[in-house]
Amino acid sequence: MPRTRNRLINAARRSMLQRAELHRRLDVAKAAFKPTALYARGKYNVDVKVDEAAQTVRQQFRDNRLPIAIAAVAGLAWIFREPIRENAPKLVQKAQELADAAMAKFQPVGDEEPTDDEDLTEDQDEAAE
Repeated sequence: MPRTRNRLINAARRSMLQRAELHRRLDVAKAAFKPTALYARGKYNVDVKVDEAAQTVRQQFRDNRLPIAIAAVAGLAWIFREPIRENAPKLVQKAQELADAAMAKFQPVGDEEPTDDEDLTEDQDEAAE
């Protein structure tokens, strides 16, 4: 009889341990499905994905600076294509006026062209000597 009694006691202990383990797992599952836990887990997953994407983008910028810069400039040009189309002729005219003004500053004071008497180039006779 004592062996049967010990078996029953051991079986009861095992069942209580299993029941306690099942209750613990059930409590963990209940806690995992609470709205705050779902929100926290989702926020964590989104943060991880955003960090991974940011790291990937950062690495791509480091590895491919020139193509990305060209693409960025092309994208900005495409975004501002209408204002550029409207204002480009005005900008070209302003640049031409500035260039003409700069050239006027460097022109000789007299508007006349140098005559043969005032020719500033070297004489052929002087070059031969």
